[in-house]
Amino acid sequence: MQVDIAIVGAGPAGLCFARALAGTGLKIALIERQSHEAIAKPAFDGREIALTHGSRRIMETLGLWARLDPAQIFDLRDARILNGDADTGLTITAGDGNGRQLGWLVPNHQIRQAAFDAVDGLANVELICDTAVRGVTRRGDSVELALDDDKTVSARLLVAADSRFSDVRRMLGIGARMRDFGKRMLVCRVAHERPHDHVAWEWFGHGQTMALLPLDAGRASVVLTLAPEAMAQVEAMDDVAFAADIQRRFLDRLGTMTTVGTRHVYPLVGVYADRFVAERAALIGDAAVGMHPVTAHGFNLGLQGAERLANGIRRAQDAGRDIAGRAVLARFQRQHRLATWPLFAATGIVASLYTDDRAPARLVRSATLRIAQRLTPFRRLIAAHLTQERPALR
Repeated sequence: MQVDIAIVGAGPAGLCFARALAGTGLKIALIERQSHEAIAKPAFDGREIALTHGSRRIMETLGLWARLDPAQIFDLRDARILNGDADTGLTITAGDGNGRQLGWLVPNHQIRQAAFDAVDGLANVELICDTAVRGVTRRGDSVELALDDDKTVSARLLVAADSRFSDVRRMLGIGARMRDFGKRMLVCRVAHERPHDHVAWEWFGHGQTMALLPLDAGRASVVLTLAPEAMAQVEAMDDVAFAADIQRRFLDRLGTMTTVGTRHVYPLVGVYADRFVAERAALIGDAAVGMHPVTAHGFNLGLQGAERLANGIRRAQDAGRDIAGRAVLARFQRQHRLATWPLFAATGIVASLYTDDRAPARLVRSATLRIAQRLTPFRRLIAAHLTQERPALR
C-alpha cells in the first residue's frame, strides 16, 4: 500500500490527527494493533479526562464535541489542593479564570468513541486493525513500514501515536526520558452523601495521593495513588470494603460512599521523547509526551500536538511544499517542545515534592499552599494554565 501519511496508533491522538487532515486530499493509513471492534466500541476504562477550554475549541472544530453524550459532560468549576490532614489549602476558582468553570470532565471512552466516529467513513482514511508494525525503513523520499502480516505500507510521512511505550519511537532510533514513579493509580466511580459542588480535589496525603473528580450530583470519580504493595491490598477488597476504605481515606468529608463502577489500576510512568521528529517522521500524543496525571493535561497536550502537526502539514500542502520536509517537522518540534517541556518538568517537581513524606517536605508544601492562596495574581496564573484560554500555537 502506498499512502501520503501512515499513522501508527488509533487512540485519541492518532484519530484526531487523521480527522484534522480531512479535506486535504492526502491519503492516510491508520494502523492499529487492536481489533476493529475494540476501537469502534471502546470499553469504559475508569478514566475521566479533564478538558480545557482550548481543547474544547479544538474538539468543536474537529466535530468531536457535538458527538459526545451531553449527559457525560461534567462541569469542573473549581479546583482545591490539600496537603496532609489540613482542612484548607489552595483553591482555584472559576472566578480566578474569569469564567463559569475551569473546564469539563468527560469519560475517556466517550472521547475515544467520538474520535472514532468522526474518522469512520472518511474517504481519505483507511483503517488497518489487528496489525502491528514490525520494522521501519527509510527509502529516499518515503518511509516503508513492514507489518506483522508480511504486508508493507509506504508513506511520505510516518506519525507515531502508539502510546508512551511506543515501539515505533524505538524503531526510529528516538530515545526518551522515562520516569517510573514506582506507584500505581486506581480509578473508580463512587456515590457520596454530601455534595461535591463541582469542585475537583487533589489531596496529597501521607503515604498516598488522592483526587476527587466531580461528575453529576452525588457522584464522583476517585483516584487513589499508592505504592504497589499497598495497592494490592486495596485491589483485593470487595466493593463494600473498598467503599468503606475510600470513605476513611477521605476522612468522611463527603459522608457515606458506595461503589458505583468498576475499578481500574494503572502504573504511573512519565515519558518525554528526546526528539519529536526524525527524517520523514513525527511523534504525537503519549509517544511524544506522556504526562503524570497530577496536572490533568495529558490528553490536552496530545490533542494540541496533533493540531500543531496537522496545521503545519496543511500549510505545506497548500503551498505545494513537501508535507514531510525538514522545515515543517522542525517547526512542529520547536512549537511542541516550547508548549510541553516547562509543564512536564514542573509536573515532575510537583510530583516529587508533594509525595515526599519527610517532615521538611511536608512543611514546605504546606507553606507553599498557604502563601499561594493569599496571592490573587498567582491563583489567576494557575487558572489560566488550567483553562488554557490562550489558543494553541500554530
